[in-house]
Amino acid sequence: MVATPTYGATRDRVEDYFDRTATRTWERLTSDAAVSGIRRTVRKGRDRMRTLMLNQLPDDLTGHRVLDAGCGAGQMTADLAARGADVVAVDISPELVKIAGQRLPRALSHRVTFASGDMLASELGLFDHVVAMDSMIYYQADDLGRALAALCPRVGGSVVFTVAPRTPFLMAFWGLGRVFPRSDRAPVLIPHVPKRLARSAHRHGATGTLRKVARISHGFYISTCLDYAK
Repeated sequence: MVATPTYGATRDRVEDYFDRTATRTWERLTSDAAVSGIRRTVRKGRDRMRTLMLNQLPDDLTGHRVLDAGCGAGQMTADLAARGADVVAVDISPELVKIAGQRLPRALSHRVTFASGDMLASELGLFDHVVAMDSMIYYQADDLGRALAALCPRVGGSVVFTVAPRTPFLMAFWGLGRVFPRSDRAPVLIPHVPKRLARSAHRHGATGTLRKVARISHGFYISTCLDYAK
């Protein structure tokens, strides 16, 4: 894991929010249940992002060990297992891991190992690929650089992950979150510039190349897919 005070504090806020405040909301958002118009745009945007990220991996993942880092309610987990991957699905929220396990089709259960805890824990082992969809969006650039540097020696292929881009809308939203904090507010998104993340990763010893894949912008969902490979 990334042993910095800022990483630990952010991880704890994320756990508290998703495990105690937003579990039912997240369960509904990631299902086919009726949701508000705003949440429908988020759901649609997340569906598009998940497809984009999966397209960065081989269609046939048979024999590949893949880490679903921040698996949430398990949509990506099921897709990876359906492609033949041996998936380690980890989330900081035990409640979301429980939902993911309940939703996973029984025919795919032999391909998935679920765990709750730190998605960067070294004891999770080695992987051919790592996917982290919207699970790194709350961390500062230095912590993300350290995370990539820690993952790099453990991954034979690529790390495909998302960050919040530095758009005027998100920067304004971020500023309001800092000025008007609320106890029930979701952890604040940290907007990033890919070049700065690459410099941070290299500064902490990562040896790969960071590539911007694409940005998905759909209503209230705005996120950039990045690929980090040796």
